[in-house]
Amino acid sequence: MKQIPNLFTLLNLVFGCIAIVFILQNGFIVVADANGQQLLDIPEKVWIASLFIGLAAVVDFFDGFMARMFKVPSAMGKQLDSLADVVSFGVAPGMILYQMLRLSFAQGADGLDTPFFWLALAFILPAAAAYRLAKFNLDTSQEYHFKGVPTPAVGLVIASLPVIYWQTDISWINSLLLNKVFIIICIIGLSLLMVSSIPILSFKFKDFSVKNNLPRYILLLISVISVLFLHWLAIPVIFIAYVLVSLLFINRLS
Repeated sequence: MKQIPNLFTLLNLVFGCIAIVFILQNGFIVVADANGQQLLDIPEKVWIASLFIGLAAVVDFFDGFMARMFKVPSAMGKQLDSLADVVSFGVAPGMILYQMLRLSFAQGADGLDTPFFWLALAFILPAAAAYRLAKFNLDTSQEYHFKGVPTPAVGLVIASLPVIYWQTDISWINSLLLNKVFIIICIIGLSLLMVSSIPILSFKFKDFSVKNNLPRYILLLISVISVLFLHWLAIPVIFIAYVLVSLLFINRLS
């Protein structure tokens, strides 16, 4: 029983590795617009990588659940969980950003000759994820709130971008997702949110009263409404709401 939570953690790591394989196996897709002009497009298989990151998030939840259920939490399990999270929610999303940034630059004149420096900006995010997880492992006060946005939350919002691109027919959203300025802002902004010390809402309940859990219930309501009306677009909307609700109730979290 003691090793069951660790097996779930290792499955999280495996799903992250599979996601990276799907991301790296894809080159560019060349498509033609209405005028016959050739354009570069995101390879469709990248969103399959996003689904594996989502599966990693599911088993990441269950490893902690199993540890509590079997009453076998361990220091090793905590370290192993963070190591797996670096891969699944740091490196894999970082590679998605790398491919999106590469594609964004490639659409411009001489874009295929873009200096590697610009593409390497995507690796800021995995570095921030590793730093955030190391800091989390050393801080025992982050039980009912986090200091900085949790790495899985950031990984999931990045993983949602290719899925939104393929599942949304709104042209300005698709153009935004392949805009290099937008991608770089995402890299820097999300990395700063992870390494910050801003109190961020945790979903560990002391009880289920409205008084003690008002921000959690507000976020749950926003999440349900967003999923019903926005579908895949709900993921970044819920993430933004998560940060804003945390800031709004910061005095209750700190």
